This record gives sequence, C-alpha cells and structure tokens, in this order.
Amino acid sequence: MQHILESLIRKNRTCRRFDETVRIEPLQIKRWLNAIRYTASMRNVQPLKYIIVTDPAECNEITALQRWAAMLPDWDGPEEGERPTAYLIQLLDTDLAPAARFDEGLQLEALGLLASEAGYGMCIFHGYGKGDIARMYDLPTHLSINAVIALGRPMETIILEEARNPEYVKYWRDAEGKHHVPKRPLEEIIVEPNKPSIF
Repeated sequence: MQHILESLIRKNRTCRRFDETVRIEPLQIKRWLNAIRYTASMRNVQPLKYIIVTDPAECNEITALQRWAAMLPDWDGPEEGERPTAYLIQLLDTDLAPAARFDEGLQLEALGLLASEAGYGMCIFHGYGKGDIARMYDLPTHLSINAVIALGRPMETIILEEARNPEYVKYWRDAEGKHHVPKRPLEEIIVEPNKPSIF
C-alpha cells in the first residue's frame, strides 16, 4: 500500500498541457469534491467551496487570464488543443473564516491525488484574473477566490529528477518538449539540529 501511495504522489505533477478532446464530466468532479470534503479542517469550520466549470467557452476565458509558467518566459501557455477542459474555482467563505491556511493545501493535494489516480492532471494557480472571474460568476463579497485549478487529461511527459545543484531547482523543457522537474535530495530537506548540552 505504501508503494502505491508513493507512486501516486510522484504521479501527481503540475500539468500545463492537456488533451482538449477529452472532456471531464461534472459528475466526476463532484465525486472528487465529495471525497475531499472529508479532509481535515482547522477547527472543523470547512470554509472552502467550489465552482465547477466545464463549459468550453468559460474554460477558454479562464485559461486566457492565467499565467502559465513563470520559469518558461518564452512560453505563452497551452495552445488550442492543449487547453484545460475543466476548472475548479476554490472559494473561501469569509462568513465562516478569514483564512484557510491549512485546509486549502490539504484539499488541493487530495484533489490532485484523486485526479491522478483517474488519469487526469491539474495545474493550481493563485488566481490570476480574480476580479474578472468574480464578475463572470457574480460572486457575493463573502466568497473570495482562493485558487484556480485547471483540469484535463495530461498531454505532456513530466520527468522528476534529483537536483544536482541545490541552487538550481528551476523546471525546464528539453528539445523534445519533455518537462523536467528537479527535486531537492532527501538529505537537504532533513535538518539535524544542534542539541545543546544540559551540563
């Protein structure tokens, strides 16, 4: 079981190019949301809510608002045929809580694992174009956009690799368009504290 979960975590990568011919049914997304609502929530307030977007025209509007890859400045984002076929707009209900610092990460990781297991991928945005999206859906003021999540069938090869240089963790694409993601080695993320003598 541990091996299966570890493989799924490795598979759950940020995806920026999708097969636009493969749609995601709203019912599938609702199943994922039904699962992630069971994740832990600070004080069990559960202040996160979602808008499901599967309409192609609306998806294209949201796609155009996003900034797709800060470390690939020459790439303007997915072309026609590579765009997401669904979005989730993660909302914070500020009537319930002023923030959802831990809840948001727990739910997004759980969503990514569920999507990966079903053969889909996603890309999480901080929410570029929040004002435009809020107006698009006429959101009341107590529903604040927390994140924008692109979803679709992955259409790119993503390669995890050990970061050879601790200072260089920039993702990159090779001549074949394969997406490389360096990860810091285990020994770099474990801190051995100096334990002061009590004598």
